[in-house]
Formats: sequence, structure tokens, C-alpha cells
Amino acid sequence: MAVTPLDIANMALGVLDEAPVDSLDQDVKPARLLNLHFDLTREAELMKHAWVFAILAAAVAGSDTGSGAGMLNFAYELPVDCLRPLPLTHNGEPDGVPIAWRQEAGLIYSDQSSPLIIRYIANLTDPNDWDATFTEVLVAALAVKIAHPLTHKAGMIDIARGAYSVALDAAFHANAIQRGGRFSTSSWAVQRGDNRFRRA
Repeated sequence: MAVTPLDIANMALGVLDEAPVDSLDQDVKPARLLNLHFDLTREAELMKHAWVFAILAAAVAGSDTGSGAGMLNFAYELPVDCLRPLPLTHNGEPDGVPIAWRQEAGLIYSDQSSPLIIRYIANLTDPNDWDATFTEVLVAALAVKIAHPLTHKAGMIDIARGAYSVALDAAFHANAIQRGGRFSTSSWAVQRGDNRFRRA
């Protein structure tokens, strides 16, 4: 069965024991709040973790900026649907050898010549492309966002936060979120592959 943003919005209202709305464009407070927060919350929840369903890869052509040998002198444009790149490696695989890189706005700078395989979290907007566990996390996240302005009840805020924790735990247990392996325990510089200054 197809899932719509309205379905997700009404599930969030259900967490708060509120009545459903007929449309996100409806001129009532719950619909206005959900319409305000829906897209931003979806993007934020996608970006927080490496959701397996949202990981895409692209071979990207770059250009030499002329910075010189040994520098991050190749520039690559991120795919238009990229929310954030994942740590880059020589072969584009998550367990590959990290490479040196940095991000500036919509560009990746690396010392690797073109093409570069970039794995990234994609901005997937269709609920039918999402993992069911992500949908549950988004439902709870929306409930957390609107709980105070809609209900003004501290108890409902706690309920929404509890639902969020349960949904996120379920996603991890279902392996819906890619665990970082060695990347998860290393420094930010190593996660980005910038290990040029480390000694073997």
C-alpha cells in the first residue's frame, strides 16, 4: 500500500493522541505545524545516520584546480540529491582505503584524479522509497517537534521522545542503519580520510 506524507503526518498526530487531519494544507493548527516541519525534519533525520536505503553512489568527473602535487587539487561537484557524502575511499567501498578529502559547500576536494566514486546520503522525498523503520523514526521525530506547540503537555513531549528512542533502536537492530565499523571509532580527520600526517 502506498504511503503518503499525509499518512505520516497523521501517524505523528496519533503518537500525541490527536485527531487526524484531512490535508497538510488544511487551515488548522496541527496541519500548519506538520506542514512547517515535515520536509526539514525528513532531511535532518536522513542526515543523522547512514540509512542503508538512502545510500547511493555516483562516479563523478572532477577538474584539476592546479594546486599542485600532493594537495587536494581535484574538485568534484556533489550529486544534486546529496545531503551529505560518506567517508571517501579509493574504490568507493565503505571498507576501502580512506583517501584525503574535504568538503566546501557543494564541492569535494581530493588528491585523487577523476573519476571519483562518491557514496552519499540521498535526499529521497517519496515515502515509498523509505525503509519502514525510517518512516517510524520520522513519525516520532515529527511528534517531538510539534508536541509542545500543539499540546502544551510535558507528558506528550516525553511520550514522543520515548517513541523516537524506540524507533531508532529498532532501526539499528534491523540493520537499517549502516554501522561505521572502523570509521565510527576514529577521529573526524580519519573519517574524512585525511590521514596524510599520521605515522604508520
